[in-house]
This record gives sequence, structure tokens and C-alpha cells, in this order.
Amino acid sequence: MSSNKNKRPLRSQAWFGGDDKDSFIHRSWMKNQGYPSDAFDGRPVIGICNTWSELTPCNGHFRELAEMVKRGVLEAGGFPVEFPVMSLGETNLRPTAMLFRNLASMDVEESIRANPIDGVVLLTGCDKTTPALLMGAASVDLPTIVLSGGPMLNGNYRGKPIGSGTDVWKFSEDVRAGRMTSAEFKQAESCMSRSAGHCMTMGTASTMASMVEALGVTLPGNAAIPAVDARRKLQAQLTGRRIVDMVHEDLKLSQILTREAFENAIMVNGAIGGSTNAVIHLLAIAGRIGVDMRLGDWDRLGRDIPCLLNLMPSGQYLMEDFYYAGGLPVIIRDLLGKLHGEALTVTGATMAVNVAEAENFNPEVITPLAQPFKDEGGIAVLHGNLAPRGAVIKPSAASPELMQHRGRAVVFNSIEHYKKRVDDPALDIDASCVMVLQNCGPQGYPGMAEVGNMGLPKKLLEQGVRDMVRISDARMSGTAYGTVVLHVAPEAAVGGPLALVRDGDMIELDVAGRRLHLDVDEAELARRREEWRAPEPAMKGGYQSMYIKHVTQADEGADLDFLVGCRGSAVPRESH
Repeated sequence: MSSNKNKRPLRSQAWFGGDDKDSFIHRSWMKNQGYPSDAFDGRPVIGICNTWSELTPCNGHFRELAEMVKRGVLEAGGFPVEFPVMSLGETNLRPTAMLFRNLASMDVEESIRANPIDGVVLLTGCDKTTPALLMGAASVDLPTIVLSGGPMLNGNYRGKPIGSGTDVWKFSEDVRAGRMTSAEFKQAESCMSRSAGHCMTMGTASTMASMVEALGVTLPGNAAIPAVDARRKLQAQLTGRRIVDMVHEDLKLSQILTREAFENAIMVNGAIGGSTNAVIHLLAIAGRIGVDMRLGDWDRLGRDIPCLLNLMPSGQYLMEDFYYAGGLPVIIRDLLGKLHGEALTVTGATMAVNVAEAENFNPEVITPLAQPFKDEGGIAVLHGNLAPRGAVIKPSAASPELMQHRGRAVVFNSIEHYKKRVDDPALDIDASCVMVLQNCGPQGYPGMAEVGNMGLPKKLLEQGVRDMVRISDARMSGTAYGTVVLHVAPEAAVGGPLALVRDGDMIELDVAGRRLHLDVDEAELARRREEWRAPEPAMKGGYQSMYIKHVTQADEGADLDFLVGCRGSAVPRESH
């Protein structure tokens, strides 16, 4: 029986609804999969955009999730069709998954627009799959809902909880410092990643799962449900049901991804101690949907937001604990006095309505607004002659004593130069120095890899040093920690001031004053600028060549310039 609830023809009927040769072709070939004739009678066709891949461990369980989404779509009277797009696994892709975020977004955009799809479910998990899929979908603007894959169960090593990423950095430094053996290091591997799902720390995957919930493009509770919890499957089924109704309501992404929604996400990011990577991803998503969002908005909106979530890397607990404590709805409910509670969400209700019944079951994990875990949780945006267009730092993961610091620069002009030089006993460096990494930005790496949280020199680790000021045009994993200044713009590879820093230069960091200053006079900088030569790209030709020519700087979201904007869903020409 037809489930067509609306009188207006759906988009898919331009493919399936006619009596001509082209409609014959579209229906006939689909029928070779066993679909009956009434599948094409006008019911909503729901595309399930699946980033499953065995090369993307975080998304390795998505086949099962897709089946649960299909169940929900069928229950609601829709016609589910699953399609693959490029899967971005942060753990395996080289030189960095970020290089391919924009490529995957192109795959998503064109796959949605070119096919007979009325609404879309985006299956996201590993770091870049969330922004890539939402960027692509935003450029088409159909009814769209996101389903995250969920975090892994808590890691446990020798009876103590350990967090993905966060403890990798810690263990690695302990091995180099002689505090942990190689055998112990290897043993911890199986203890850390012990179930399906993405990082269970507040890394970029958990952050972006939280961001899409804060944007209102997921059902409530999406961010924290563990991947292997039966309630994740339920969330998938309910998501399948809801997208069918969204198509009937013609509830499009542009009605949800408003200026207010992005402001909500920025403030929620502060309250959860979210990844600095969220800055770049939300800037890019906003650019696709046509919302004028700037880097400065992160500082203006997030500066006074306290961190309420005691979760690694900023705190003690993990995502499984966050879910049991009540999850993101608790955070959002507690922030309603600051947020745009009237913002529309995919439920058809406002954000305030969605979280009205949220309860906090563990105030040690989710601390009350009156007694926050940390006073400052937002992303600090720095400016100065070293970062004319901005740089970012995550205060909740930094060392308080280094938030105002002046030190001598020790410069690495590439990641290879850093690896060759950092453990040289002759390296002239002490704990007061500022480590500077150049040519690791969008064009320079290319792809702006997560190498900004440089490991400290072995000789300093052996002395007990555990943090230093580090500055680069790179990114760092959301699971990482330390006093790390990132996303310096313009980057070194395009001749930004970062390219002009030399060993011995004095650098001043003043997070409270939002200042990053290179203490070298303008005449000397002008002389160095005359001597500067752009580095040769690591690879010529192919996608990397196109990427280097068209990628924007970090303060603009590192999107490709020709992808910015919403191009809509219209396809005026037939295929035969």
C-alpha cells in the first residue's frame, strides 16, 4: 500500500513517476534487485549514505546500523536505498584523512544530487566522516538527518581506565622517557580498542558527534550512546522513521543549520572541552549552507563558557561514563540560559523542548554550571604578528602555568626535520623554549595533519618535563593535550609570518590577552621575507595538486574554494 502522505510530487518521481522510456529504464533496472512495482508509487526514497569500510575501524559496524535504519524507513512507509561514499579513517589514511575530507564531501554531494533521493540519512563516525558528509549534504539541501556510529567501550589496562588517543600520547612519551617498556606498550593496544566504535575520549569523533547533536541535525542523545549498546541500534531505527516524516514535512537542512544553530554548537563545544578540529569543520559546514561564520565567533561565543564535562583529554572520564551520566542533553539543558533554545531541530521541535526532561545521573562526570569542572572550556583565538588571521588553543587541555609565556624558538621546518632533530642530544633546547613547526598547514603538508602536538625531546622527558609551548600551522588530534597553539594563519607554506621564524627568536604567548607575538622587528622580517622561497609540494599531479591550488586557509575552514556554497538539488537533464 502506498505510504505517500503528501499531495506534492516528491523529487524521486522525476525518475520513477513517468510512463516514458526514461522512467521505464529507472524502474526496470531497480527491479533486478527484487523491488516490487509499488516501491515506486510515490513513497519517499531515502538514501542511506554509508561510510562503512574495513579500513575505517571506527565505522566497521555500519552495515548493521544501516540495516536498522532501513527497518525504520520501511516501518514509516519509505523506500530505503543504501549507497557508499569514500570512507575516511583517521587511523590509517596517509598523509592525513583531512586531505580527503573535501574530496569525500564532493562524493557525497554529487551522489545525493544525481540520484532519485528525497531524504538522506548520513552514517558518520570516524573524525572526518561527520564533517565531510554534512558538508556534502549541505550543498544539496534536502531533508537530512545524521546518525553517528557511537564511541567504543572504555579502555582498561591493568585495572585502570584508559582512553583512545589520549593514553597513546602518554604511553609513547613514557616509553621514550624510560618509564614504560615496549612490551607493556604493545600489551596496551588490545586493552584500548576493545569494541566497535570511534574514540571514547572527547577526540574529534566524539566532538563532531556532539556538534551535530548541538546543531540539531540528529535525534537527542546521539553523541554518547556506545556503539555496542542496543540503544544505538534503536537510535538507528528511530532515525530511519524520522527521516520519512521529514520528507513529508519538507524539513530541509537550511531550516536547521541556521546562524543560531552554529552559535549553539560553539557554546556546547566549550562546555564539553571539545576538539580544536571542530573550529575548522564548523567553519566549512557553515560555508556550504551559506551562514556567515567567522573564526572570531569561536572566541566571542565560547570565551565565557565553562567546561562542564570531566572527560579525557581535559579530564578523567570517558564517553561511556558520559552516556550513563545523561549524555549531551544534560549539557544542553544546563546551558539553555546561554543557548538559542528556540532553534529548530530534526525532531520538528526546538532544542529546548528536546532536552526538557534530561537528567544528570552523575555530577562527577557532568558538573553543574554553578560549579564547573574547569572555568574556561572554549577555544581561545589568538592574534598577533605571528598569526595575523588567527590561531587557536584549547585552554582546558593546556598547562595553566604556560598560558602566559615568553620563550626562545626552536624551529623545525618540516615534520621530517622535526623527527630527525628532536632527539638529537646536541639540540639546544630547554623547558622554557617554544617549539615551532612550519609547513604543516593545508597546503604545506598537504592536508594539515595532526602533528601539532609534537612529542617533547627525549632528554627533556627524562628530566621530567611533560609540557612545553608548541606552535604550528598544523592540527592536533582531539584526543591530545598540552599547551599547543594550532591552525596558525596564514600558514608557512604560503609565506605567512610563521615561515619567517628562526632559531633563537623570542615568542610571547598570552592566552588571556589573546596574543601571539614574534619579537622580531619589521625590518628584519622584511629581509627574511625577501629570502623566503615556497617549499616544493610533496606530490605533484592528481587530487593533491588540485587540493593545493584551491584549499582555503584554516580560518576559512580549509575547504576547496569552488565548493563553498549551496548548489541545491535540481538536476535539469535526463541521462538518456
